[in-house]
Amino acid sequence: MKEQEILSLINGRLGISDLNDLQKSVLKNLKISSSAIIYSPTGSGKTLAFSVTLLKALKYFDTEKLQAVIIAPSRELVIQISEVIRPIAPDYKVTSLYGGHNVADEKNSLQNVPSIIVGTPGRLLDHANRGNIDLTNVRQLILDEFDKCLELGFEEEMRKLLKKMPNLSRKILTSATILNEIPEFVNLREYVTLDFLESAENPSERTTVWQVKSEEKDKLAALRTLLYSIPQGKTIIFANYRDAVSRIYQNLKDNQISAGIYHGALEQMDREKAIAMFNNESYPILVSTDLGSRGLDIKEVKNIIHYHLPISQESYTHRNGRTARVDKTGDVYILTHQDEQLPDFVTIDDTFNLPEKCEQKSIVNRNNTLYFKAGKKEKISKADIVGFIANNSQIAPNEIGVINVYDHYSLVAVPKQKAKTAVSQLLKAKIKGKKIRIEIASAEVRISRPNNKK
Repeated sequence: MKEQEILSLINGRLGISDLNDLQKSVLKNLKISSSAIIYSPTGSGKTLAFSVTLLKALKYFDTEKLQAVIIAPSRELVIQISEVIRPIAPDYKVTSLYGGHNVADEKNSLQNVPSIIVGTPGRLLDHANRGNIDLTNVRQLILDEFDKCLELGFEEEMRKLLKKMPNLSRKILTSATILNEIPEFVNLREYVTLDFLESAENPSERTTVWQVKSEEKDKLAALRTLLYSIPQGKTIIFANYRDAVSRIYQNLKDNQISAGIYHGALEQMDREKAIAMFNNESYPILVSTDLGSRGLDIKEVKNIIHYHLPISQESYTHRNGRTARVDKTGDVYILTHQDEQLPDFVTIDDTFNLPEKCEQKSIVNRNNTLYFKAGKKEKISKADIVGFIANNSQIAPNEIGVINVYDHYSLVAVPKQKAKTAVSQLLKAKIKGKKIRIEIASAEVRISRPNNKK
């Protein structure tokens, strides 16, 4: 694809009229055959940067061949990357492969060979071993968040995958931390290093770090008081363990504080719902393990609360990186008991004194999310949903918020006060000739595997 064509699509379909400095630098410094390591912080726009340079190297006459593979460490990041690439690559098939996804759907989608595959290491290797995909002629490989892939133990899967790609002419690695050494299996010989970690605008300059002291070792009461006391805005509460996240979430819920929950033991659909409903303001608070600190598209977070002290400087940096994005400011609150010692890597700007008496109040959501039991595989589009809601309920098109369409279900943000009535009205109507299950989505979750850390 030609660069000007790609930039025009980015403007028209993603609404981005001007690339940021990182994206411009990647375009300027990477030739079509260049391999590279791109060091960039979370939220820097590197997905769009490597997507543009990847698309520039695609061949129009090879639209029925697998030309490029993007490997990412999490299903959420796979989805995020795919949602960036698809609108700006209309002439190419882009397929997503990841754990928790319906395997039969994935196999069917591979019957017509995609030009680009975005996938997690384990699921990609599984399809390759089953013969569902042939990686032999792949020319471009992007290892996104390579440091995270190694951290999560995907080295062996990546090693096996690269052995199945003998004809690579280009490899691009991205990382949010400096790599002390590149594993031999990557076979990266000649490459360009683009380091945006130091030159990137430092979000810590727009962040105020507060220490909040809890009189009790159990910090739940202090946490609630803090939530009642700080300025309203999207808030993420980080804890170190899944059990703790579940306990915090349940306590907030019991005290009429609207919140969502996110950790690695949740089923895929519940993880997708958690991020979608947090982004669309169906709840103002998300309780998460460090799994939620990177690799997710979470917008405009005002407050970060460390319920547990972070276990490392890297963890601390990534948690805080969820706020103060681009030109925004943010606040970081670190809850501590007198027996806890602050790590050396934490610098406090000020102390936030909790009031002795604090009015307990409900912290509620402004929107509700409607759950539609139909999605892409049922040929449902965002436009279908807007028309259906507008024509069959009292919700006007301009009142409909963010719409997320997944393979077999969709989520739609609507005004809270109109949600219940809308459901009863919509259940009487048909969308594309069919009646489907519609209900108000909740933050209730299911556990898909035994609890452990993340």
